[in-house]
Amino acid sequence: MTDRTPQSEEQGQERQPPPEPRDAAFWAKRVDKLEVSAVPEGASNVNVQGRREVGALQGFGQLWQKTYRVRLAGVASTPEEVVRVWKERFPELQPPNSRFYPSMAGVAPGEVLFISASVGGMPVHTGVRVIYADDESFTVMTPEGHPESGWNTFSAYADEDGTTVAQVQSLARANDPIYEIGFRVVGATEQERIWTHVLKSLSAHFGVNEPVSLEKTCVDPKVQWSEIRNLWHNAGARSMIYTMAAPLRWRRARSRR
Repeated sequence: MTDRTPQSEEQGQERQPPPEPRDAAFWAKRVDKLEVSAVPEGASNVNVQGRREVGALQGFGQLWQKTYRVRLAGVASTPEEVVRVWKERFPELQPPNSRFYPSMAGVAPGEVLFISASVGGMPVHTGVRVIYADDESFTVMTPEGHPESGWNTFSAYADEDGTTVAQVQSLARANDPIYEIGFRVVGATEQERIWTHVLKSLSAHFGVNEPVSLEKTCVDPKVQWSEIRNLWHNAGARSMIYTMAAPLRWRRARSRR
């Protein structure tokens, strides 16, 4: 009498692929480079198409974790309802000098949100990609050339009193030396104003006027000189050149008519 060993059973069976995680639908598929099929009206694709996503490890400057919160005291809305509004009205909640242009699909896994901002009077065209989105949160990741290298997570939760709290948490560092200098001089303060403005606008939508708290920690005070070549993709410099070349593009387009 001969028993079949487990090994012989495996040889006779077709190997099955591993099951997908239960939250797989909330994650964007991994891509080597950003590919944009349609650009929303008013947005610029100059620093998005073909760029790689970059996380906190690929940036140049100091690594910071910043957490902004606002309590929606007296509001009966659940965290899911708050995040739903946040996704739908994301562009409207931004300050006037920082415009977001979502795709037709909106804030959804894999979608690109285009950004046109004004920094010190200079245009900066860039974007972010939604890498995760569920009913209570969504996370965006930056591409090459963006002022930051890392991600932001926008979420809502119920605190110990049952009050819904809206939160923005970022983990990022400046993408290159120029951005790092800018952040140390004035950029970090300006960035904090942006997310404070977003949370104030969100809370105002629900009829709340509560202060926004900010906790920030320098996770890594060192700069990464190995990433100095990120300068090549600097979206600020490229946006400036793109803007200055606008008359030439206009003249060329007119000559083709």
